[in-house]
Amino acid sequence: SLLVFCSIYVVQTRSWSRPAAESGAMSSRLCGRALQTVRAPPAASSGRWTRTASSSSGRGSMNVFNREMKKRQRNWAAALRDGHQYDYLRDEVGSRVADRVYDIARTFPLALDIGAGKGHMAEHLHKDVVERLFLTDVSEKTLKQRKQTEIPTHCVLADEEFLPFKENTFDLVVSILWSLAVCCVTVQIQQVLKPDGVFIGAMVGGETLYELRCSLQLAETEREGGFSPHVSPYTAVTDLGNLLGQAGFNMLTVDTDDVQVHYPGITEVMTDLQGMGESNCAWNRKSMLHRDTILAAAAIYKEMYGNEDGSIPATFEILYMIGWKPHESQAKPAKRGSASVSFGDLSKLNQPPPPAQS
Repeated sequence: SLLVFCSIYVVQTRSWSRPAAESGAMSSRLCGRALQTVRAPPAASSGRWTRTASSSSGRGSMNVFNREMKKRQRNWAAALRDGHQYDYLRDEVGSRVADRVYDIARTFPLALDIGAGKGHMAEHLHKDVVERLFLTDVSEKTLKQRKQTEIPTHCVLADEEFLPFKENTFDLVVSILWSLAVCCVTVQIQQVLKPDGVFIGAMVGGETLYELRCSLQLAETEREGGFSPHVSPYTAVTDLGNLLGQAGFNMLTVDTDDVQVHYPGITEVMTDLQGMGESNCAWNRKSMLHRDTILAAAAIYKEMYGNEDGSIPATFEILYMIGWKPHESQAKPAKRGSASVSFGDLSKLNQPPPPAQS
């Protein structure tokens, strides 16, 4: 088996204050080849759109999130008149993922953007790097608001956890993940990639919104004698490499970047999360948050984390990942026991050679 290398880098925290026509459609023949008709037979496609069936209603042992609730949240957010003002985080992360695509010196004939939303990543890509692109999202209203791009695209209405594509279809898969069963998604991404295809993605990490979570827990414990989760659970960076390796990826790279956004108060934090369509959708969530608890949490938030100017920070830990589907052309580790130098001799490398004997 191939040896899995996982490099982890930590990038310096970034912070800031809150603040036309689409390219040509893909041919129906190409869309038909890409869509998987066995697992989720598509309904009749109209132009650039394809609808697929979804089996997200079932609650299995690995089903942490209510996918129907997430779909309603995303549709509600997409219906907001001022919804564009909540796109700042996805736009920023999308540009950083696109930068990682440009670091790979090749052209990708066919790519897939999972959970594309309004095309936060596609707008940063060029057709000389990605020739054709599939966009998928669980929210039809969100996809209809996708941004202009020069790449020929095709939109597929599908759940991120139930990809309706054939195996070995895409040369590149990109994604910005949020509240998802990552283990299920990465396995499906590995399947739809061609051999030697690459997955480049980003997701929120386990330290995301720790200020909000801590403030709500302390306030709810004081006012109600206990606390319930009000923020979605996230994946820890220490687990991400293992999840990608178990899904079948190799030559892994994982790096983290903390993005800090400053808000006037806790109400604005929760309002923006709702506007992003990223409120808690876990099955064990508590739907009611009492007014007294919110007021107490606001006071705790400002006391523990508040800035001198009266604003409060909200930290988003962004995990970036790169993984390759195995192929025979990729570099392989040397056979066990083939080394010609012992680790015990490494300390002697800088020592001067012994004097020559006459």
